[in-house]
Amino acid sequence: MRVVIQRALEGRVSVDGRTVGQLTSPGLVILAGITHDDTPAVVEKVASKVWGLRILEDERSASDIGAPLLVVSQFTLYAGTRKGRRPTWNAAAPGPVSEPLIDHFVEHLRTLGAHVETGVFGADMKVSLVNDGPVTIIIDSDTWQ
Repeated sequence: MRVVIQRALEGRVSVDGRTVGQLTSPGLVILAGITHDDTPAVVEKVASKVWGLRILEDERSASDIGAPLLVVSQFTLYAGTRKGRRPTWNAAAPGPVSEPLIDHFVEHLRTLGAHVETGVFGADMKVSLVNDGPVTIIIDSDTWQ
């Protein structure tokens, strides 16, 4: 699993001009991608890491202060750009594999106590945010071996 976490003062995702998820106060915008060998255990570990990551003001975590999270699925995090100019998506898991794992990621964050808003899986989404800092962190579970 690969996630890009952005500390944000504001965050919103819309589909067809309608807001479907937004931060209710300053928090984290999380772009999340799934690859072929990800499992529920992997996404739970990433969720726990995100929830406890001390990247908010005064080195606090979202769990410390109850900061909201906005999770947006994004298969393009697994773009292959090594050859040519056209990215490949071979490393991204297909929808039937990734959608349940993204849902599990969100549900596990909620189990940990997070207020989580989301985009719409597979939709053409417009994501806007005001990055605070700017602080942007990338977590890739493949690097944890």
